[in-house]
Amino acid sequence: MVELRPPLAPTTSPHTPIMLAEVLRCLQPRPSDVVVDATLGGGGHAQALLTRIAPTGTLLGLDVDGVELVRTADRLHQLDLGGARLLTRHASFADLPDALRLAGVPLANAILVDLGVSSMQMDDPARGLYYKAVGPLDLRLDLTRGEPASAWLARQDVASLAHVLREHADEPHAAFIAARLVETRVTTTHALERVVRTSLMEAHPDLALADAKLSVRRTLQALRIAVNDEFTALDRLLDALPACLAPGGRVAVLTFHSGEDRRVKQSFREGRRRGDYSAAAREVIRSTMEETRANRRASSAKLRWAVRRTLTPIGRPAAGRP
Repeated sequence: MVELRPPLAPTTSPHTPIMLAEVLRCLQPRPSDVVVDATLGGGGHAQALLTRIAPTGTLLGLDVDGVELVRTADRLHQLDLGGARLLTRHASFADLPDALRLAGVPLANAILVDLGVSSMQMDDPARGLYYKAVGPLDLRLDLTRGEPASAWLARQDVASLAHVLREHADEPHAAFIAARLVETRVTTTHALERVVRTSLMEAHPDLALADAKLSVRRTLQALRIAVNDEFTALDRLLDALPACLAPGGRVAVLTFHSGEDRRVKQSFREGRRRGDYSAAAREVIRSTMEETRANRRASSAKLRWAVRRTLTPIGRPAAGRP
C-alpha cells in the first residue's frame, strides 16, 4: 500500500468530495502527471489532485454541466495551484478521447470518474434533481441538450416506465409507481414526490415513511439516468479508458448505483482478461464509518480502480492493491 503524503489539502469546494483519501490512494498522483477529472463538479477532488501534481503537472477537468464547470473553473483558478496547469472543457466523459486530443495533452497518468451528482446541482431547484424545494421536473445535467424529464415522462407507457424504474433504480414498486405517474403526468418535483409517497402509503398501510421516501429518491434517480442516457455514456467511457491511459496509468471510478457498479466491475474484469489492465480492484472500496456519518451521500458510494498494462518499468510503484 502506498501511503499518502499528509496532510490532505483542505478543500474550499462547496461540494464535499466523496472518499477523497481513498481516491488519492488509488490514483497515486505525483508531480508532472497528466490527470483527468472526468466529472469536475464542485472541484473538491480536482483541488486535491492539483496539489499533488504541482509544480509541472496538468489537470484536465471535464463536465457535462456547463454552468457548474465555469463556476468551478473560476474558483480553482483563483487558488494557488503551485504551478500546476488547469484545463477545462465542457464535455461528457463519454467523449474523453476527443477531449484529450482537443486539449493537446498526452495520454493520462490518472483518470478519476465520480458518477455522483454534485451538491450544487442538487440544491438548485431549477434543475429539478431533488424534491426538497419546488422546481420543474427537469433532471438534465446539461441544460443545453435533450428534453426535460416531464416531457420524457409524458411519452412513456406503464410497461416502459416500469422497466426504467427497475433497471435504473432497482425499485421494488416499479409497476405500481409507473401506473400512478402515467396516470397523473406530473411536471414538478413536488408533484412527483407527493404522488409517489402518498400512493405507496395508501396502497401499503404498513410501509414506513422512510421506505416511501426512498422510493421517491429511487424514482428520481431512474428518471435522471434515463433522461441523460447515463448508462450509454458510461459504457462508451469504459470502452475508451484503456486507450486514454499511459502505460502504468491508473483509473478510479466512484459509483452510486448498482447498475453503474456492475458495468465498471465487468469492464475492469474484461480489461484484465484482454490484457488492457495489469491489475484491478478485487473488492469494492467503501467509505469509512466516520465519513458516512458526516456525509450521508457517502453511504452509497463504491470505488473501483484499475492499472493500465505496461511492458517496461516507468519508475512508478509496482501495480497492486492500493
